Amino acid sequence: MKTIIVIGAGKIGATIAHLLATSGDYAVIVADRSEEQLTRLGTHPALSVRTVDIADATAMDALLTGAFAVLSAAPFHLTVEIAASAARCGVHYLDLTEDVESTRQVKRLAEEATSAFIPQCGLAPGFISIVAQDLAARFDTLDSVRMRVGALPQYPSNALNYNLTWSTDGVINEYIEPCEAIVEGRLTAVPALEEREEFSLDGVTYEAFNTSGGLGTLCETLAGRVRTLNYRTIRYPGHAAIMKALLNDLGLRHRREVLKDILENALPATTQDVVIVFVTVSGHRDGRLVQETYANKIYSGVVAGRMMSAIQITTAASICAVLDMLAAGDLPASGFIRQEDIALDAFLANRFGRHYADSRFTEKLAG
Repeated sequence: MKTIIVIGAGKIGATIAHLLATSGDYAVIVADRSEEQLTRLGTHPALSVRTVDIADATAMDALLTGAFAVLSAAPFHLTVEIAASAARCGVHYLDLTEDVESTRQVKRLAEEATSAFIPQCGLAPGFISIVAQDLAARFDTLDSVRMRVGALPQYPSNALNYNLTWSTDGVINEYIEPCEAIVEGRLTAVPALEEREEFSLDGVTYEAFNTSGGLGTLCETLAGRVRTLNYRTIRYPGHAAIMKALLNDLGLRHRREVLKDILENALPATTQDVVIVFVTVSGHRDGRLVQETYANKIYSGVVAGRMMSAIQITTAASICAVLDMLAAGDLPASGFIRQEDIALDAFLANRFGRHYADSRFTEKLAG
């Protein structure tokens, strides 16, 4: 059994640990500075816990030494410290971060590392890039790649039409930081929460708007090959306007901890959610302009004996699938690995990745 360190005992970290521990192939150590979080994990013969301060480099190195891989489900601002420890210890590194600058630093660490560094292994960035690259490869020349993803409550009950389903820090960060895009063939930065659009899918109306980090490394990968490349987060109509008022009119973009406290005390969590993945690619094939779309809805459900939200299933399944492929020798054992380097068919064939195609949880609309 390979020893895996999971950093972060929150909702997603706990789900990752549970999936890996129940697989029978991994001994999982979950590390967090919060003993309270660790006590909520439950017990399993393949699961153990450690109380560790991630900012303590000596303690982190001691924790990682001898492990096969470390998986970071910690807040984005801790990404670089964890990756640096992995580089020092020669341990494979995977994370879920959507933060653009953190990923750039992880890439620099990978240049000298002896192990594999695979950031952005979640839903978006992550699976969305795998899908986009699979569709893009079917064209002779590309025109546009449009990626839309949302994790939404099935039964919205407040003015924001939203429930907290994953990291509050992550949501706030992607609503504030500049967003990468390719516009008329040029790499550029566009503001978050802007370029709002509405569309209908399966009879339901949604809005989508720019958010940071969802493209992962696709801008770099597709530079010079596509005229339009963008990523937008899906919400129910009205959400963007309220968030812009909070962030801009009330100035809470400069007081993130205040905004976090407001959201976490006002918006209840829910396991009754749905994840929407919607990717449209257009380009030329055999001299004709054509379009292909992948559209999928993933719902909450029981996985490995536990009720899990859709965002837990999709995010944890993604990083577990990538780890599984790495452990099986299906991915390079060293260097920087992009999500779009992973084949969609191989991902969906994996025991964890197949949750994206499991009829118990999904409603495949196109693709």
